Amino acid sequence: MNPNHLSRRSLVLLSAAAASTLATGCAPLVVGGAIVGSAMMATDRRTAGTQIEDEGIELRSGSRIRENLGERVHVNVTSYNRQVLLTGEVPTAQDRALVEQVVSRVENVRSIVNDLGILGISTLTQRSSDVLVTGQARAALVDARDLVSSAFKVITERGTVYLMGRVTEREAERATQIVRGVRGVQKVVRVFELISEDELRKLQPPTKPAS
Repeated sequence: MNPNHLSRRSLVLLSAAAASTLATGCAPLVVGGAIVGSAMMATDRRTAGTQIEDEGIELRSGSRIRENLGERVHVNVTSYNRQVLLTGEVPTAQDRALVEQVVSRVENVRSIVNDLGILGISTLTQRSSDVLVTGQARAALVDARDLVSSAFKVITERGTVYLMGRVTEREAERATQIVRGVRGVQKVVRVFELISEDELRKLQPPTKPAS
């Protein structure tokens, strides 16, 4: 098949498959929620400096969680505009609180949403299913012509899809509606930073005059 004929949906799903390959290693902690290239950075609603800060937060958080809790936990750390989302599984409520405490001490963290489940660590099959759901949700957002898909970060844990980003209420509602219709999605949790339509207009690049 000619690669030029691949649809946008196919490309997104291929990216998800690549992410799945990276996520099947032995490390108990998966860092980050997206594959970010130069084009994605250019259309991101965070500043370049904030994007770098978020990557640093994820890396430092992951390292410190491993240092303090070892492999008895499975924690995904996702930072967007210095707001940190914690998902995954821990064996006890004490471990859940400890993870949050450890991450709160990481430089540049603004706030934390702790949605860690107190239960057994998810299986490779469960995680593979979550990766597939994430890919399908991203593809659905890409296909939505009335949304800028790069404004959203998608994370899936045990069938629950978390949506992050700096978006308007209109965009938040539309994205939630789309993702709820994706096969395999059991629940959608919104972890958005809401902005006004006026703020959105200021974030958008100026349109070039017609020649």
